[in-house]
Amino acid sequence: METMTQPKIVGYRQLSEEEVALMNEGKALAEMCGAYVAKLRGYTPDNGDGPIIAPGGSLDQRWIDIGATDLQRGFMAVIRGIAKPTTF
Repeated sequence: METMTQPKIVGYRQLSEEEVALMNEGKALAEMCGAYVAKLRGYTPDNGDGPIIAPGGSLDQRWIDIGATDLQRGFMAVIRGIAKPTTF
């Protein structure tokens, strides 16, 4: 397993290519989830011509926001689990 050389960040170790790939995969999944949340934030019901996407939407935005926060927290946690920082 080859280790990539990257600038030293205080509290972080050098990551292997496999670990970098895992982090990038997680980041890509997070972007997909972010796009889905953005879609939910603007969704309104079908008016007969197909669903309309508009700011404010008709879904419970409080729960959409809670879900977005929890997803962000979850992705940050798994990325931190890969990086294994030594600092707080």
